[in-house]
Amino acid sequence: MSAVGRRLLRAGSLVAALVLWQLLTTLDVNLWLRFEQFPTVGEVAAAFADRVGTEAYWQDLGHSLRRIVVGFLLASVLGVAVGTLIARSRWAADLLGPVLEVARPIPAIALVPVAILLLPSNEQGIVFITFTAAFFPVLVSTRHAVRALSPVWEEAVLTMGGGRARVLFSVVLPGALPGVLGGLSVGVGVSWICVISAEMISGEYGVGYRTWQDYTVVDYPGVFVGMATIGALGWLTSTAVELLGRRVTSWLPRPAARPVSRRRRRGPGRSNFRRSDSGSASPATASVTVPAPVPAAADKEPVS
Repeated sequence: MSAVGRRLLRAGSLVAALVLWQLLTTLDVNLWLRFEQFPTVGEVAAAFADRVGTEAYWQDLGHSLRRIVVGFLLASVLGVAVGTLIARSRWAADLLGPVLEVARPIPAIALVPVAILLLPSNEQGIVFITFTAAFFPVLVSTRHAVRALSPVWEEAVLTMGGGRARVLFSVVLPGALPGVLGGLSVGVGVSWICVISAEMISGEYGVGYRTWQDYTVVDYPGVFVGMATIGALGWLTSTAVELLGRRVTSWLPRPAARPVSRRRRRGPGRSNFRRSDSGSASPATASVTVPAPVPAAADKEPVS
């Protein structure tokens, strides 16, 4: 399928979901799921148009984005640093590993009381929760990516006279970069989940705070406006992380698309060889690949 066809398919799936939503709410379907109290797509669109024109909407948007950016950047830097340290140092793994493994299963939103007790303001507490949510996915992905690196690369750098700093910045971090980017993509999504929850509990501004306020006053179209805003922001930030990852890993080899072969399939009894003019059998050039020269036996020995 072409790129244009894939884009049309994706857009069509969204349109189909909206049409189904409109039908279920307009017809007040009440089978196992109850849609009679759901707002219609038109009501949500009208509420969204009203909100976009207000200053409060953009103010809430700015607060949520600032909390995400600060918390996610801190989690990215510290997660990569601590994950690399644990993967490269047995002392760090023994000292920090048990503490982090005990703290990792705790949901970030459960740390709201801890943030309230430790930090002087709600703003810092929300940033702390956002940081905690993204820190552990980045940490775990970095640790696994660094440990999965082949030791041959490091030995090659050390053999050529490189030091530990050269190994770190020329081998470890570039080699672990694809795995780290996977953790960053997961971390930014989890950050949005936790920052919205924290804003609902202890926030004063933000998309999550405004969505909860709409729910308390039974403004259901406003609730869905907040949900749509959260989904759009999460999608935009995740896409930005993925595009950045493709840019910084442009030096990696990309799998080439396989061309569709139009050659007629050969039957089971036919040979891949053809007769030349001299009467000797010669392989068909379209179906034979010349093998690469085999290296000498001495080249196969690993560098000690």
